[in-house]
Amino acid sequence: MNLTPKETVAYLDEYIIGQFEAKKAIAIALRNRYRRLKLEPYIQQEIMPKNILMIGSTGVGKTEIARRLAKMMNLPFVKVEASKYTEVGFVGRDVESMVRDLVIAALNLVKSEYKEKNKEAIEKHVEKIILEKLMPPLPKGASEDKQNAYKQGYEKMKDKLKSGDLDNLSIEVELSHGSGEFDSGSDMPPEMIKVQESFIKILSAGQSNIKKEMSIKEAKEALKAEAADKILNNEAIKREAIKRAREEGIIFIDEIDKIAVSNASQGRQDPSKEGVQRDLLPIVEGSAVSTKLGSIDTDHILFIAAGAFHVSKPSDLIPELQGRFPLRVELNPLDENTLYKILTQPKNSLLRQYKALLSTEGVELAFDDDAIKEIAKIAHMANEKTEDIGARRLHTIIEKVIEDISFNADLHKGETILVSAKLVHDKLDTIVEDEDTARYIL
Repeated sequence: MNLTPKETVAYLDEYIIGQFEAKKAIAIALRNRYRRLKLEPYIQQEIMPKNILMIGSTGVGKTEIARRLAKMMNLPFVKVEASKYTEVGFVGRDVESMVRDLVIAALNLVKSEYKEKNKEAIEKHVEKIILEKLMPPLPKGASEDKQNAYKQGYEKMKDKLKSGDLDNLSIEVELSHGSGEFDSGSDMPPEMIKVQESFIKILSAGQSNIKKEMSIKEAKEALKAEAADKILNNEAIKREAIKRAREEGIIFIDEIDKIAVSNASQGRQDPSKEGVQRDLLPIVEGSAVSTKLGSIDTDHILFIAAGAFHVSKPSDLIPELQGRFPLRVELNPLDENTLYKILTQPKNSLLRQYKALLSTEGVELAFDDDAIKEIAKIAHMANEKTEDIGARRLHTIIEKVIEDISFNADLHKGETILVSAKLVHDKLDTIVEDEDTARYIL
């Protein structure tokens, strides 16, 4: 999607309140990718993405900014936790697996696009298989009258199938043992995955297709995957997936501060932390990684790292890795006014979510403006008194306020229930007053 940085920020403003600097940095980084692809190939190769390091407490919107953008622009995106990786030689995930995860994300993205483009052809193929089960073709020597009667009956059956009149009818369908795609086990080296796939092929060779009795409605869905494998060009999909992952992929590395080695903890540091940074370095710098779809260069993948950096500082990362994240963005802690806006302004705000949930029970939930202000005030107070967990505190507080309404929703069908400031105080005052209780409950 070709959006200017201003349009990108405007889109993000609909879902995330504040954090303009972080939004601006990512919007520019994505626009620069678009600009790069417009250049001559000889200079394209020279322009590397400017990776971003986001610094800020949990719950201030670091992950949400990156995830929303990737979703909006339909880009391959994976979020990983740096603390999950271990140095080569230790048991655990190796850092290359994040690139393999990105390739799988790109493959799923491209596959769904191709399926959407060929939706009509896939549906026709499925329709044909089901109709042949319901009305087997006539033998070759059939008379013209029989052929005409068959055609009329076939068309009527086709109309009934399309309208859903036959959905509950049971038929027997043949399904193959698997399409040869083996999407699990992305942690394993590609060589191991290929050996595993070879074993699956050997074991399934010579076996007939599985016959299953199911309703036509279920058969339509079951046959779609098989029809897609026959109709779609899987090689073209794989090539496109590798290209998308390489040119448009975003890897969001969360909790990068957990692998930083601070001077304060020098005596009791985890020996694998610095090793993980050194393993991460060639991936971020640009190297070839083997995946089950083929080799991929990581030169032009955009890396966004994020961390709270409460205990350590960005300068505690090894200098080479620091140099690979030239853009530093500090996200602001959330004040009372921002928390109020988070509750009222975004398209998917928490209050709208709770209203929608209770509307399924026939209960109309309404929030008094004073009640919303009190919720924001208590959330901010709890963040200051205890650990600062940002907007996530709002979930805990709203759940506490409306738990009785939610529990007794079946008794209030057809009613409108107003959440007032008094209700908020009744539910939370005793908890907020006692700091120890607040620490446990809020």
